[in-house]
Amino acid sequence: MLKHSVLYTLIMNDKVGRYVLAVLLAAAFIVPFLNLVMPEGSLLHIPTYTVTLLGKYLCYALLALALDLVWGYCGILSLGHGAFFALGGYAMGMYLMRQIGDRGVYGNPELPDFMVFLNWDKLPWYWHGFDMFWFAMVMVVLVPGLLAFVFGWLAFRSRVTGVYLSIITQALTFALMQAFFLNDFGFGGNNGLTDFKEIIGFDVSSDGTRLTLFFITAIILVLAYIACRFITQSKFGRVMLSIRDAESRTRFLGYRVEHYKLFVFVFSAALAGIAGALFVPQVGIINPGEFSPINSIEIVIWVALGGRGTLYGAVIGAVVVNYAKTYFTGAFPEIWLFMLGGLFVIATTTLPRGLVGLAEDLMEKRKSKTPPSGPGDDSTKSAEEVNA
Repeated sequence: MLKHSVLYTLIMNDKVGRYVLAVLLAAAFIVPFLNLVMPEGSLLHIPTYTVTLLGKYLCYALLALALDLVWGYCGILSLGHGAFFALGGYAMGMYLMRQIGDRGVYGNPELPDFMVFLNWDKLPWYWHGFDMFWFAMVMVVLVPGLLAFVFGWLAFRSRVTGVYLSIITQALTFALMQAFFLNDFGFGGNNGLTDFKEIIGFDVSSDGTRLTLFFITAIILVLAYIACRFITQSKFGRVMLSIRDAESRTRFLGYRVEHYKLFVFVFSAALAGIAGALFVPQVGIINPGEFSPINSIEIVIWVALGGRGTLYGAVIGAVVVNYAKTYFTGAFPEIWLFMLGGLFVIATTTLPRGLVGLAEDLMEKRKSKTPPSGPGDDSTKSAEEVNA
């Protein structure tokens, strides 16, 4: 019964992807186990700081997965996915700020500290409802999705494609960054939202909460991967590929191209918003810097380096690049940006299929060099056959 299920088929037909999913599921259980059970002096002990860092990488992997869905499979190069990520993060941050209550610096039970500092006399209307977890989670998906719907509806109906669409998406995220930097906008200005206390009643800085957030992030990444895999392997996914490779011909065949592009763009934005919401309680802050256009360009680098149009390549690329960024910003802080640019140049010029493409090519070469074996191989023939 299991072998004939859709889920089983999707996973088993994805050779590399199933190993990536297995690693993620194993990490979801093993990393918290090693943190809790192994003593701090042990080589197998994983510190809480490392758990938080790994959780951040998984959030970035979910964000890269969202971009790969629209770019790798539908040909929409979005340079504004950082905006959807940041909007989801701000929705979560607003909920966390409302949970502080009178424990803030100024002791106001309703207004966040930055509003008291700026002499606000009441809570803005768009902050209402964020004291409820379920409402905040709806906004995490709804706000990025609604922005993507409005933007996509206007852009795709006007048949804006290629570099023009990329530039417009980058202009969108830059405009949002400038707006969120304003103190009067009601989102903390330069400092953003921080000093969080608890999430659904649990101390956000405790080890148990950190481990739980890591576990949830890993599980959501697995579920998001399966959902994206389901979309790309369906008839809908085949139409997406045809739009990517020959949009005009697909439209000529009678498909409403703008509807397909709009759906996948909105779905991708919602995934990016979820990634942002998982990111904020783990790092403890969200500020307008997350809207920076350079962040959206970095996401493209993750996907390109990992392997565009594979899903698992986006996950691998995000983890590898961000691990390298963590290491090299500490070891070589002055030249890290040049190294990042170099990675992108190398990926686009010599690795058109990214790291996973390079690995597949090496495996094919290794197989081609392996001498054949079987009934037709002289080395396996019997002495009688040779003498004959």
